[in-house]
Amino acid sequence: MEKLLITGGKPLEGEVKISGAKNSVLPILAASLLSDEEVIIGNVPHLQDVTTTISLLTEMGATLSIDEKMKVCINASSVNKFYAPYEMVKTMRASILVLGPLLAHFGEAKVSLPGGCAIGSRPVNLHLEGLKAMGANIKVEDGYIIAKTKKLKGAKISFPTATVTGTENIMMAAVLASGKTYIKNAAKEPEIIDLANCLRLMGAKIQGDGSSNIIIEGVKNLKGCNYDVLPDRIETATFLVAAAITRGKLTLTHTRPDTIKIIIEKLKKAGAKISVKNDIINIETKSKLDAVNIVTNPYPDFPTDMQAQFIALNSISKGKSKVVESVFENRFMHVQELVRMGADIDINGNTAIIKGVKDLTGAPVMATDLRASASLILAGLVAKGQTIVDRIYHIDRGYECIEEKLTKIGANIKRLPK
Repeated sequence: MEKLLITGGKPLEGEVKISGAKNSVLPILAASLLSDEEVIIGNVPHLQDVTTTISLLTEMGATLSIDEKMKVCINASSVNKFYAPYEMVKTMRASILVLGPLLAHFGEAKVSLPGGCAIGSRPVNLHLEGLKAMGANIKVEDGYIIAKTKKLKGAKISFPTATVTGTENIMMAAVLASGKTYIKNAAKEPEIIDLANCLRLMGAKIQGDGSSNIIIEGVKNLKGCNYDVLPDRIETATFLVAAAITRGKLTLTHTRPDTIKIIIEKLKKAGAKISVKNDIINIETKSKLDAVNIVTNPYPDFPTDMQAQFIALNSISKGKSKVVESVFENRFMHVQELVRMGADIDINGNTAIIKGVKDLTGAPVMATDLRASASLILAGLVAKGQTIVDRIYHIDRGYECIEEKLTKIGANIKRLPK
C-alpha cells in the first residue's frame, strides 16, 4: 500500500492552481446519462472517484473520450446496461447518483448500495423515498437498489434533513419527469447550483437552486452541452490551512472565494492575512495563529469537510479551542492519529477540546477517510522530523496530485511505492 513520507518544518510559498470540484464533477458526469447528445465537461480533476465514475459510465455502454486537458466527452445514446455493480462502486458513495438519471431516462436501474469513507451514517433512504413519491417502484435486494418506472411524475418532496446527494438525485430525476417537482429543505451547497447550471444548459427548467426550495418543471428531453466544473472549495480551503499551519505565503488561483467565506473569516480571526480579488486568494501567516472555535453545519455554515484540517491547525495554535461536529457522528477518527504526533485533544461526544501545543512530532499515522488524510498531511508539514501517512488511497479520491502541488510550493513530501 502506498504511503506519503513528509519531512516537516518548511513554510510553504508560491502559487497553487485549484482543480475542479470533486463534489461537482461526479453528479455532472452522472447527468450525462440524461441526454442522447454529446455532453462535454471541462475543468475535470484527475481523481480516483472520477476514474471510477468514467469506468462505470463506459461499462453501461456510454461512448466516452478524454483529451490531454482532462476534458471529458460523453454520449449516453449507446447506454444499454442500467447496472452499477458493487465491484465498481464499493469505494464511492457518489455511485448512488446514477440512480435518478437512469430511472428518468431509461425507466430502470440496478445500483449497488454505495460504499465510501467510514465517517458515519449517510443513509440513502431519503433518495429512495423521494423517487417512490415520483412513481418509481423500488426494492432493495442482496445489497442492490432495484428500481423501475414507466414514467416519473412530478411530486412534492420534503426532506427531513438536508441531503446533498439526495437533492441532486431528485433534481436529475425530476428534469425528465412529467409535471412539476417541488423539493423542500433542499441542500444549498455551491455544487447543487453547479449541477443546476449544467442541467439548465442542457434544457432543464430549474428554479430556486441555492435556496431550501427548488422547483423543477419536467421537459421531454435534454440536449448536449459544453460545461466547465466549479473550482473545488474544499481543496482551496485545505491549501489556505496549509499556508496558515506552516506560517507560509500562498497565492491560490482559479478558485471561487465566494464559496468559502466562512473559512476565510475563521482564518482572519485566527490572525492570518488574506486578500481576495476575483478568482485569486492571497494568504500570509508570519507567526503562530490563535485557535478558533468551530461548529460544522450544512452550507453556508462551516463545512464538515474542513473540520479535520482545522483541528490540525488548532492543535498547534495559541490557546484552547472547541470543535463541534454536527453533521456526522463518527468523524473524529483522525484525532487519535494527531495525538500520536503530540496533539492535546480530548473528545466528549460530538465535541473535540483542543489545547494548542508548541510543536508536533513526526510519527507513522494512518488515514481513515478522505479529509482525515488531509489533516494528517497538514500536521506532517509542520511537525518536527518525519511523518509517514499510510492508506493514502483516500487522499487520491479527493485531491488532485496533492504531493506534486505541495512539492512545487516547498514541501518536502514524496510518495513511497507499495
